Amino acid sequence: MRRAGVLLALLAAAGCKGHEFHPPDKAQQVVQADSAYSPVAFDTIHWPSDAGRLLAGNEVYARKCDKCHGPLGDANTDYAREHQLNVPSLVQADWKLAGDRDAVRHKIFTGHEKGMPTWGVAELSVREIDAVTAYVLDQLRPDALKRQTAKH
Repeated sequence: MRRAGVLLALLAAAGCKGHEFHPPDKAQQVVQADSAYSPVAFDTIHWPSDAGRLLAGNEVYARKCDKCHGPLGDANTDYAREHQLNVPSLVQADWKLAGDRDAVRHKIFTGHEKGMPTWGVAELSVREIDAVTAYVLDQLRPDALKRQTAKH
């Protein structure tokens, strides 16, 4: 039985000889992710509480985003500098996506051809994208922090 497995592996390897895997370039990945994006997918997400959503978003942000965007969202990271990435600050007052929750979800899902991964295709679920969007817009943004302190 073991010989049959080894023989199959050798045949499969021989059949692949001369065939190279060429993944799509970054621009193609973004186009493919964009065609797969649907804002309607976010309509059915339910969170028991805003705090639970923010906690889940914080976890996703720490795991996937802060290497480039930094723990405070200011994009001041050694990783971005070392890799010569032009990473936007998520907390800058004039950040172009700040007022548009769907635009942030869309950008996280599709990524950017100059470096941001296409998180929505294989890495993050729609629920995780919703959570990290809430974390960025409702927790990291200075205007959100000002609103929170004004409530107390």
